[in-house]
Amino acid sequence: MAHHEILLLKPVAGLGGEGDQVRVRAGYARNYLLPRKDAVALTQSNRKRVEALKKQRGQREATELSGAQELAKQIAKVSLAFAVKTGEGGKMFGAITAADLHAKFVEAGVQIDKKKIHLHTPVKTLGKHEVAIKLHPEVSVDISFDVVSENPIEQAPVVEEAPAPKTYKSKKKAE
Repeated sequence: MAHHEILLLKPVAGLGGEGDQVRVRAGYARNYLLPRKDAVALTQSNRKRVEALKKQRGQREATELSGAQELAKQIAKVSLAFAVKTGEGGKMFGAITAADLHAKFVEAGVQIDKKKIHLHTPVKTLGKHEVAIKLHPEVSVDISFDVVSENPIEQAPVVEEAPAPKTYKSKKKAE
């Protein structure tokens, strides 16, 4: 298979950041990266652009880090509580998902990407829960939130089971 050496002009997920020299399949370079202007072919004249691109990359990463730290401070100030409908015994109807958490953050005035909320499984129980929010590779915030019932919790009625009827086995005579 043919490969091409290319110089990335923009960060490409799973490949690298701007200024990186990478080796990719010819078709990927020709059909995707080059037409979108995410990369250029690696030539002698383009090698000179590497320093300028690395400088841009450093500035971009510094601004992203400072922005993530500011957002982390805003997120830490927010307290979240969810009032959910419950049935007998405090059993929730539905679950709290990352989309619900995102909606609460937007409601509180914090703009955050929903993909940065790492809730491994939807919350299906009442009480206090934790969620990790990864804003940057170096900045992560753990937020706790409460899930409470909006209606009073009714205990499920205890039904006593009647004893099971006895079964009798018939004995066959050996012939």
